[in-house]
Amino acid sequence: MLRNLKITDVERIVVAVPFTPRCEKWNIREVYQWRISEVIRLSTNSPDIVGFGETIIHYTFCCVSDESIERVKGGNPADFLGDDSLGAGLQMAIYDVVGKAFGVPVYRLFNLPRVRKWCPISWWNIDFPPEEFAAEAKKALEHGYTSYKIKARPWWDIYEQVKAISEITPNHFKLDLDWNQMLLNAGNATAVLTELDKFEHIAIYESPIMQHDIEGHRQLRQKINHPIALHFANPPFPSVVRNEVCDGFVVSGGIERILREGQLSAAFEKPFWLQLVGTGLTTTLSLHLGAVLSFAQWPAVNCLNNYADDLIVEPLTIKGGYARVPDGPGLGIEIDEEALIRYRMKPPYKLPVPRQILSVVWSSGHIRHYSGMMQCRNDALGGNVPAQERGVTMDIKLDDGSKDWTDLYTRTKKGPVIDQL
Repeated sequence: MLRNLKITDVERIVVAVPFTPRCEKWNIREVYQWRISEVIRLSTNSPDIVGFGETIIHYTFCCVSDESIERVKGGNPADFLGDDSLGAGLQMAIYDVVGKAFGVPVYRLFNLPRVRKWCPISWWNIDFPPEEFAAEAKKALEHGYTSYKIKARPWWDIYEQVKAISEITPNHFKLDLDWNQMLLNAGNATAVLTELDKFEHIAIYESPIMQHDIEGHRQLRQKINHPIALHFANPPFPSVVRNEVCDGFVVSGGIERILREGQLSAAFEKPFWLQLVGTGLTTTLSLHLGAVLSFAQWPAVNCLNNYADDLIVEPLTIKGGYARVPDGPGLGIEIDEEALIRYRMKPPYKLPVPRQILSVVWSSGHIRHYSGMMQCRNDALGGNVPAQERGVTMDIKLDDGSKDWTDLYTRTKKGPVIDQL
C-alpha cells in the first residue's frame, strides 16, 4: 500500500478559532492572532487515506509555503518524513497519512520505543490578574489538569498571583512560572525567586533572566530551591551542560528537531517539556512525541485550554495531570469538519485588534501608559521599570471614542507616557 501511495492534493483551510471568554479578554494584548489556524487536508490516490495537520500561522517554527506544497504533490508521503522545512501543518499531515497507510499510530514512525501511554500536560495562560488566574486554575482542575504554566510579568504582583492560585488548589497542583527573561539578572531574580520558593505550589522557573547569562544562571541555581528551565540551544547546548546552566529545557520546533533535541536531553539526563502551541491537532502530535521521548517528563505546554473549540470530534482524555496518547492509526483523532466550515475565514489572515492603552500602576502611585504590549515589554526588558514589586497592576483601556482617550493614545504612540496618581 505505502509503496504505491501518492499525494494528490494539499488543501489549505484557514480558520479563526474562538478563545474562551476569559482568555479572549487578556489574549487580545499579545497573542490574539493565535486564534488563526491553518488546517492542511492531505489527499492521496487512496480515497480512504487522508491526513490532517495544523499550523498556528502567527506562532510556528515554520509556515507551509506554496513551494513546499508543490514539492510534495505527486510524491510518496514516506519520502518526506522528518523534513522540518515543509512547515508545521504539512509535516504533521504527512505523518498522519503515513501512519494511516501502515495502520499504526504516529509515534511508531519515530523509530524509538514507546516509554509512556499517558503524557504529562499543563494548562497555560498569558498574564492575568490574580483573581482571574485563580478562576483559570479552578477550571484546570475540573478538566483533569494538575499543572499550570503562567506568564510572570513585572506589571503584576507575582506573589499575589501565586497566593490566589494556591488558596483554591490542592498542594499537588503545581505552577511553572515563565518570565521570558524579564527579571533581567541574578541580582533581581535571587530576591524574587527565594521568596517564591516558600510557596508549596511552585514547580519550575522558566527563563527568569537573560538566557545567554551563563554565570548568572550558575549563581542563581545555587541560591534557589526549584529547577530552572531554558529554551533549548540558548545558550548553546554544549555550554549549558558544561557549565551546569539549567536543570532542563523547553523543546519545540519541527519533528526532526524535537526528536534530536529530546534525545540529546536524555543523553545528559535533562528533563524537558514539549511546547507545541495549537488546538487538538497540535496537542495530539505533542502526545505522540511525548510517548517516545523518555525525558519529556515535565508537563507539555500546548495552550489547548485557550481555545473554545479543539477542532476534533472526540476530546482528548485528560486525567490526573496526564493526557492519553491516541492508539489509532495516524494521529488517531477525527477532525471536526463542521468546525472547519463554521470558523473558516477569508484572507487576509489577520484579525483586527482593537486599539488599547495599557496602564501599569505601582503602589507608589507611579503610572506608565503604553500603546501596546510590545512597547510595554521593551520598556521592561530595557530595565526601565522595577523588575518585581508588590502591589503593581495593569489596566486595559479600550478605545471609547472620547477625546481624552484619543489624546493619551496619540501620546503613547510616541513612547511610554509617565503619570502620577
